[in-house]
Amino acid sequence: GTCPVDYPTGGATEEPGQPSTCPEYFRWIHEDLRPWAHTGITREAVETAKRTANFRLVIVNGKAYVERYQRAFQTRDVFTLWGILQLLRRFPGQVPDLELMFDCVDWPVVAKSGGYGENGDNATVAPPPLFRYCGDDRTLDIVFPDWSFWGWPEINIKPWEGLQKELKEGNKRKRWMEREAYAYWKGNPAVAETRMDLMKCNVSEEHDWNARVFAQDWVKESQQGYKQSDLANQCLHRYKIYIEGSAWSVSQKYIMACDSVTLIVKPHYYDFFTRSLVPVHHYWPIQEHDKCKSIKFAVDWGNSHKQKAQEIGMAASSFIQDELKMDFVYDYMLHLLTQYSKLLTFKPVVPKRAVELCSESMACNAAGLEKKFMMESLVKGPSERAPCTIPTPYDPPSLSAVLRRNSNSIKQVELWEKRYWDNQNKQQQQA
Repeated sequence: GTCPVDYPTGGATEEPGQPSTCPEYFRWIHEDLRPWAHTGITREAVETAKRTANFRLVIVNGKAYVERYQRAFQTRDVFTLWGILQLLRRFPGQVPDLELMFDCVDWPVVAKSGGYGENGDNATVAPPPLFRYCGDDRTLDIVFPDWSFWGWPEINIKPWEGLQKELKEGNKRKRWMEREAYAYWKGNPAVAETRMDLMKCNVSEEHDWNARVFAQDWVKESQQGYKQSDLANQCLHRYKIYIEGSAWSVSQKYIMACDSVTLIVKPHYYDFFTRSLVPVHHYWPIQEHDKCKSIKFAVDWGNSHKQKAQEIGMAASSFIQDELKMDFVYDYMLHLLTQYSKLLTFKPVVPKRAVELCSESMACNAAGLEKKFMMESLVKGPSERAPCTIPTPYDPPSLSAVLRRNSNSIKQVELWEKRYWDNQNKQQQQA
């Protein structure tokens, strides 16, 4: 199918008043692109990133073209490309010309230790710029919002805009004080050893670690019409556990939207928004190697400091509702792609083997839930609000201060936890 030519290509009129300032996590755009600050991004660098890419995205004159290399798992690539098309519909004429490589696999692959110049200073070799859904401290991959914001049909997870509202409504069903005073987790443990380890924290004859954890069988769920996996009905516990899967997990936003205290098992990966989360303000940190004792202490602490615990739960929910609304997801994409395109040292061109993408042909070729989610997340027309204003980069001292504050908060919790268990052991010995 050919793509229509009549969609407006100019930006919307600015609404009166100043554009808002973007959330804090937008500052990480500068950090993610810092490796190319001095060298710029050459065509060679982009071609090097092709090695593991699922597709090359080219935007020229506000139109999107894709050259596919390998199909991604499930519909990750489909919904990522769909998201990019919605960005173009939302901000017509504002997304600059660019070429990029996108890898839809979980794990980041561009190693910092790959012999690239440290932070781009005096760098002779720049790393390949590769977009993906998450990163970690050892890699330089550029993080981009994941496919689930537009829907994950394989497991019946709706587009974020509607689901976010449902989660907000779902929170009202049970006030925090009336919820079960335990930590809840439900997911697929088979994808990671750390999740198998979490299953050991379940209640048994010998122990109650204050955890209620359940293995999710997605195959069975899909056969039974997803009756047991409605996310808006999972806000019934005071505490909810977030634990990574094979890498980061898209479940984090759903878990944190519950008004429950999110117990985060020490993460190794970050996605685009998680780097501005503050331990003991937005969530409670859980040790990775002693999960059960860590969870038991967290729940006991929260049940005896109910006011503070509720504040942590509310801080997470309001972060997810206010700072992760779809407006900001699109703004993040726009700012990231704009800053990225400024670094390109070459003129993007449409490759011979690339096909033009458009919402109409994508939605027409889809069926079932895939089509339903596309229609639900379709951007109807250009945005009436201007994108938020991107905050300035961190200077090195302020970035160090942020990282230090976070690590000190985590150390503080570990100290409280140690004291708690020392006391428990003393009491047992005296008994």
